[in-house]
Amino acid sequence: MKEQRERRTYGQQCGLAYALDIVGERWTLLIVRELLNGPRRYGELVDALPGIGTNLLADRLAFMTDAGIIRPLDERRRTAGYELAERGERLRESVLALARFGLSVMADRPDASRATITRASWAALAIEAMVDPARARADETYEFDVDGEVFHVTAHAGSVVTRPGPADGHTLRIGTDARTFFDLGSGALDPIEAILSGAVTASGPPAAVPRCLFLLGLGGDPHARSGTRVPVAHHRV
Repeated sequence: MKEQRERRTYGQQCGLAYALDIVGERWTLLIVRELLNGPRRYGELVDALPGIGTNLLADRLAFMTDAGIIRPLDERRRTAGYELAERGERLRESVLALARFGLSVMADRPDASRATITRASWAALAIEAMVDPARARADETYEFDVDGEVFHVTAHAGSVVTRPGPADGHTLRIGTDARTFFDLGSGALDPIEAILSGAVTASGPPAAVPRCLFLLGLGGDPHARSGTRVPVAHHRV
């Protein structure tokens, strides 16, 4: 813990300040973001965090390990990779809350559409941040393919779970590219327009589309709208 004592702190008797002493440095929460999707090899973290520099990444990983947030997959060879420790897993809700906030303000940033780095792997975390179990209108599974990154969301008995990989069986399958996905999540692109233009494909019962959009906060409650039909002419059903 010597490294922690040498680092600057806010010096405030406050839970938030203590948390920021550990996770408030640049890149730290983005490393957590990567590990929320599962263990990552050192090289995978370097690829997922362009611009961090290997020395800085090594410094952050060492500090986060000492702080009990992550642990190496191999104590003898830390470049083998890392995973979240129990303390790091407790950051999930905080990271999801920050992701929700970020999506809500993304469309207000004039440079958002010009961002050069977009990764499909970030879509699963964004989906997990967007879903609200209170908006589930049916027990259904929605499978997503974002630039080849496949994950699925299952709504059942009032709970919603996001998992990596394809579903055993899905009600609806949605495909798009990463940039379109984040334009949808930020509200910069209308989902129905995206479907009609072909930027998003939806395979499955047309009635499941508005339920999925509502679950993600991208559309109104289909149970509250009468006589509203979802365009289906361009759906692959």
